Amino acid sequence: MVPRLGVNVDHVATVRQARGTVEPDPVTAAALAELAGAGGITVHLREDRRHIQDRDVDVLRQTVRTRLNLEMAATEEMVAIALRTRPDCVTLVPERRAELTTEGGLDVVGQRGLLENPVRRLREAGIFVSLFVDPDLAQVETAQELGADAIEIHTGTYCDAKNTQTRQSELVKIEQAVRLGQQLGLIVHAGHGLNYQNVRPVVALGGIEEFNIGHSIISRAVLVGMDQAVREMLALIEGR
Repeated sequence: MVPRLGVNVDHVATVRQARGTVEPDPVTAAALAELAGAGGITVHLREDRRHIQDRDVDVLRQTVRTRLNLEMAATEEMVAIALRTRPDCVTLVPERRAELTTEGGLDVVGQRGLLENPVRRLREAGIFVSLFVDPDLAQVETAQELGADAIEIHTGTYCDAKNTQTRQSELVKIEQAVRLGQQLGLIVHAGHGLNYQNVRPVVALGGIEEFNIGHSIISRAVLVGMDQAVREMLALIEGR
């Protein structure tokens, strides 16, 4: 199985919003990523609209030719937007206004009662549902019990590890979560903090069908262009 690369274009919108103008356009960035071989496009529509805007989601739904993954909080507002726009996949993520970026996985165990209704409604509408979780076995089990189609394993702690021992320990946790997810019939994705230096050990674990990577690719694209940045990441994920 060759993993799919989902390119998150949020931070193209971050640059645009910094000046309150119309460029750079994340829709154009998404098209260039697809042309370079990306297997999907990811955007996070936040409650405070700090980067991606409603317009972006609407236009991306019309233009993405691979797979549109909408990251969002499990709120009534966001569920209504997802039901209207019909992305190929919704990934439910935790969200705090004060955070710079998503700081961890959903507490699926503790928030089970809050997640049951959004998961059910999205799936009944024919939308593929993924839950963004830490590599914790109880979280994986509860995601399956809620009826999710997939989990996306939060790799941020692994990526932020300050030494080899900690990094290896986190990699073991990721592997255990991947294996349990597979055993439970879940499709497994991974993302957060992955870059050109740390992605290969996670790829080598096997069993992960999609890697969602944004900041690193967009940062690289500023220097070498979107086409080269995406192709370089694809080569790492595909083992070339």
